[in-house]
Amino acid sequence: MKIVCIGGGPGGLYFALLMKQRNPSHDITVVERNKPYDTFGWGVVFSDATMDNMRQWDKPTADTIQQAFNHWDDIELLFKGEVIRSGGHGFVGIGRKKLLNILQARCEELGVKLVFETDVDSDLDFPDADLIIASDGINSKIRTLHADKFQPELVVRPNRFIWLGTKRQYDAFTFDFKKTEHGWFQAHIYKFDEETSTFIVECPEHVWKAHGLDNAGPDESIEFCEKLFADNLQGERLMSNARHLRGSAWINFTRVKCDHWWFRNQNGAHVVLLGDAVHTAHFAIGSGTKLALEDAIDLTRKFIELGDGAGQIEDVLTQYQATRSIEALRLQNAAWNAMEWFEVCGERYCDQLEPPQFMYSMLTRSQRISHENLRLRDKAWLEGYERWLARRDGLTVADDQTPPPPMFTPFTVRGLTLKNRVVVSPMAQYSCVDGLPDDYHLVHLGARAMGGAGMVFAEMTCITPEGRITPGCPGLYTAEQKAGWKRIARWIHEHSDARFAMQLGHAGAKASTRLAWDGTDLPLESGNWPIVGASEQQYLEGVSQVAREISKSEMEHLKQRFVEAAKDCIDIGVDWIELHCAHGYLLSEFISPLTNHRQDEYGGSLENRLRYPLEVFRAMRAVWPADKPMSVRISATDWVEGGITPADAVDIAKAFKAAGADMVDCSAGQVSKEEKPVYGRMWQTPFADRVRQEAGIATIAVGAITEADHVNSIIAAGRADLCAVARPHLANPNWTLTEAARIGYTPIAWPRQYYQGKRQMEALFEREKAQIAAQIAAAAIHVPA
Repeated sequence: MKIVCIGGGPGGLYFALLMKQRNPSHDITVVERNKPYDTFGWGVVFSDATMDNMRQWDKPTADTIQQAFNHWDDIELLFKGEVIRSGGHGFVGIGRKKLLNILQARCEELGVKLVFETDVDSDLDFPDADLIIASDGINSKIRTLHADKFQPELVVRPNRFIWLGTKRQYDAFTFDFKKTEHGWFQAHIYKFDEETSTFIVECPEHVWKAHGLDNAGPDESIEFCEKLFADNLQGERLMSNARHLRGSAWINFTRVKCDHWWFRNQNGAHVVLLGDAVHTAHFAIGSGTKLALEDAIDLTRKFIELGDGAGQIEDVLTQYQATRSIEALRLQNAAWNAMEWFEVCGERYCDQLEPPQFMYSMLTRSQRISHENLRLRDKAWLEGYERWLARRDGLTVADDQTPPPPMFTPFTVRGLTLKNRVVVSPMAQYSCVDGLPDDYHLVHLGARAMGGAGMVFAEMTCITPEGRITPGCPGLYTAEQKAGWKRIARWIHEHSDARFAMQLGHAGAKASTRLAWDGTDLPLESGNWPIVGASEQQYLEGVSQVAREISKSEMEHLKQRFVEAAKDCIDIGVDWIELHCAHGYLLSEFISPLTNHRQDEYGGSLENRLRYPLEVFRAMRAVWPADKPMSVRISATDWVEGGITPADAVDIAKAFKAAGADMVDCSAGQVSKEEKPVYGRMWQTPFADRVRQEAGIATIAVGAITEADHVNSIIAAGRADLCAVARPHLANPNWTLTEAARIGYTPIAWPRQYYQGKRQMEALFEREKAQIAAQIAAAAIHVPA
């Protein structure tokens, strides 16, 4: 094949040498616009795992890189006068120029032709090529020329950064955070050769402008950074090798993602994007070079598997995109999480978190590193942090004592203390007759109360018969219902140390529907009752009943019903109540502009739309005991253009906090069938995190929290104060006890009747861990050198 690589960066060079090594008959040329052995930028970073991968594919190149790179395991944080260090992270740093020189030399050794100082404006410049690799970087001319084919999505991010170097040597990947009168700056620092370290300075746009850096030239910007980080630099200067840039040396990161990675041009050549030309990963996790090198490896692998002749190119490229795009997206998502953390840390974390928790939050920012993964990397540091966290939460833990995992620390609000951070989420059971909780609910809630959670929520309980979602939903509007709940509360308190909570609500326009297993959200086949909403609306267009707009007199009546229900909860013995203002139910309908079209003082602005839910909340809080907590559940986003946004959620939380709320239960969606949610593990936790930090109120995280590692990570990072676990509790009422045994936390108390089960389960998990460790050890012994 005749192959042309446009762009002499790491990806293009590495693909060229890999293909030439496998088949010397290939005619391969790399065309680069810069001079030979010239480059811009400082050091690049990739992981130990990437080095291991390269070693398997081209040992001579890997060996040469290994002699030139700087390796370190530690991450060091400089923050609020403290220095915190964690190890076991395994990074490789090498000068970008040195890396390119190694790859260029290896290409020449193998017979790859290198052409320098040549700008390529079009893939059509190579009419006899079979395969054209467009590895021409983030500003790819080839991608731009054929945007209709590649369909790129380019997103410019708000933070500004400047890429500098210094002669000061660092023995860890260092993060330094500095606060100025206008906001926070952060520096990402790492050594990449025996003389030089990369020094990237980053800040939000508004901070950058407030300091006048938008009007500063490169020299002025460098001088500013030197003064800001003078104590860190210890007399060394900052340097730039990007003097070729015009105007400001500060730039914005652009996320690149393409729907299509290749096409066949009019000359018959196949053109494929590689590296930054097709996908970018923010420097916050240092994966740009990793992505490019592993693109080259994967594309080479496909040619080996399917054949490296011109006739196989189309099949190769089809499979290359199909498999590689998934891994690239995974890394891009992790980089996106890390990037967003740095973009908002000044507003959300720097002022709010103490240094130890800030360090934990930073280490886990990409969500690729979990709590137990941190333990594998640096057990001593993590145990020290867990000890700090437990002491902060009021536990006495000696220096030589193993601290409890974060999920098993207590949480106190008002006069109530929960034994741990796990909550059984309110989950509709559709098993009542006339709203009456009976033996089913006693067994269901009682079993989960004995299962180890700190608190058990009953499902949404409606304050009128017309407010029920379905005929099978519970109520609190008759003496019999009150007695049924009182029986359940008494049983839970007598047989467990879990707290019992009730969530009060009204289904609004989503009322009078079938049981879930008969058709969620569909109207009853017969016996429908009239329904009301914040405004006239139909939840399922052309299917649902049409809810009429609730009148002010009806609103006043319902407010009193909420108050009476709160009073009933006192008599029942409820420890905690929550007002349901989420998921498109009545109070949620008032809050969302998608469902509130009222023309009175309860419609229009967010302040007006919040008016009625806040009136209800204040009235309930006024009768609810001062020493008992009260929370509110909100939909932190509607997932619909023009609906509630996460920024709105912060304002909503602030309003409820001012009304006396102790916590915000951060859910999302279910307001409109037009919603387009983004699912994934812990997918709604970012809402709880943002509300907690920006509104200054405790939060409950919900959504795909399925294992102890999730809960520990969320609590340890301060992303939420409690975790509500739903479906795992349906599958296993003893989820909390099971997860404690799984992670080896044996001090947790079990119901005394189940004591023998505790010992057996813990022993089984220990045996399983030992077997896995033995298998890993045996595999390591038999790996060929």
